[in-house]
Amino acid sequence: MDMLATPDFWIGLLKIIWINILLSGDNAVVIALAARSLPPVQQRKAIFWGSSAAVVLRIALTIIAAWLLGLSYLQIIGGGLLLWIGVQLLSEDDDGEGEAKQHGNLMSAVRTILIADLVMSLDNVIGVAAAAKGNMVLLILGLAISIPLVIFGSSMMIKVMERFPIIVTLGAALIGWVGGETIASDVVFKAAVATNPWVHYAAAAAGAVFVVLVGKALQKRSQAA
Repeated sequence: MDMLATPDFWIGLLKIIWINILLSGDNAVVIALAARSLPPVQQRKAIFWGSSAAVVLRIALTIIAAWLLGLSYLQIIGGGLLLWIGVQLLSEDDDGEGEAKQHGNLMSAVRTILIADLVMSLDNVIGVAAAAKGNMVLLILGLAISIPLVIFGSSMMIKVMERFPIIVTLGAALIGWVGGETIASDVVFKAAVATNPWVHYAAAAAGAVFVVLVGKALQKRSQAA
């Protein structure tokens, strides 16, 4: 209890919450995209369980983040997963086929949220870990408090997507952008990117273009079928 009375504890907690607010925008977009085609009740379940489980996994990831980021090819694989997720979310058919189909979509949405959050959090958790300074109570509290913030952001994003469908394409492009950035951030490309900083942005732009073009092509093929 003495720890809770120290100014350092509360300053650290505020830092973690603030970092999560700043870095959770792309995660909220992924959650909204993954849950947008579900019925309202299923949407709430997907957002709640996906966000909650993602935060728990992020805590575990934070503990070993520095080691993970030092592994070659890990971020290439992660970035590839994000590109695939972005294409799938943009190309998917929003129509359901009864309760069995809806249940399957719910599980798929939660799985997509977990995978995307893990990959997109590889860099983000370094900042959170630094703010926590090894204090696990601080880490868990800060991330737990961020759950409602992510849930609120995701719910609001779904409403915006329903009103402005172009946001779906922009959201998928954002996932592609982060995917390209993740690939370029891998240890294998560290020297090349350090020498040519523009490669980082070129890879991010290529990821965004790839997701939109491939996703739209698959979407048209699905509609034609």
